[in-house]
Amino acid sequence: MKFTMDIPTGNITPGEFQTGAAVAEMAKAMDVAGIDACYLTDHPAPDATWLHANGHDALDPFSTLAFIAAKTERLLLHTNIIVMAYRNPFLTAKAAATIQVMSGGRLIVGTGAGYQKAEFDALGVDFHKRGKLFDEALDTIRMAWAGGVVVKEGMGFNAVGNEPRPIPSLQPPIWIGGGSPAAIKRAALRGDGWSPFFAAPTMTAANQESGIQTVEQLGEAIKQIDAMRAEAGRSGPFDVAIGAKVKVKALTADNAERYIASVNELAAVGVTWTMVEVPHSSRQQFVESVDWFGREISAKLKD
Repeated sequence: MKFTMDIPTGNITPGEFQTGAAVAEMAKAMDVAGIDACYLTDHPAPDATWLHANGHDALDPFSTLAFIAAKTERLLLHTNIIVMAYRNPFLTAKAAATIQVMSGGRLIVGTGAGYQKAEFDALGVDFHKRGKLFDEALDTIRMAWAGGVVVKEGMGFNAVGNEPRPIPSLQPPIWIGGGSPAAIKRAALRGDGWSPFFAAPTMTAANQESGIQTVEQLGEAIKQIDAMRAEAGRSGPFDVAIGAKVKVKALTADNAERYIASVNELAAVGVTWTMVEVPHSSRQQFVESVDWFGREISAKLKD
């Protein structure tokens, strides 16, 4: 089991999380503790009602992950998630390829269809075409990363003989987010991994609907993906990443024991990565939580 951990730049406590010094300290703590990856989310222009009710802030994931890459040695850099329809796919391909090249191949591109109509509207993107735009972007980005001339007309662009660069020697894996039937099919046929989530009462109605309800349901979906990949003749590595149902709420032996049992339950149905949030009322607490997690959970599971 590998772990990708939230780096809490969505917390706007002054001076604690959204500064260069803070991000560098938190990322280095993960690197030292042996955490496999850190993740950041994507909200260029979130709905204000959502933001002030139950939402969270978000730094730009590409620029922030580039900064983290320069401050760490081995930590993988995970977008969780990029909404593909928000950007021209050539711009997404360029940003991702640049980080992949400059970091020495440490990027994981977690992607999703998106759910905030107000954010789509602010960015000038048709919310009702997000699925088609998602699939088109996946195909176009793969073409851009492959190298050479791209000739492709899309719903909002026309490449008539363009040559995107840089060309990553190792293409970043693309994980598909969400638990809807469309997301499952997209992950099986177009992705290098699947990143669903367990539904929670605090989520929006749309997210509750596309969330996974039980570990048993998760296991059945993984079997479905395996079958679809086999039928399509797709082989090679494929990851499944999801947060454990037990959360890290206290740095205690009892909590660690319950968390490890929950992670083992996920591994038994085919999960390869666990997404983690640790307590972080302050930056100092976050650093202490990361160190504790590395010693009491990650190292023990890997042993």
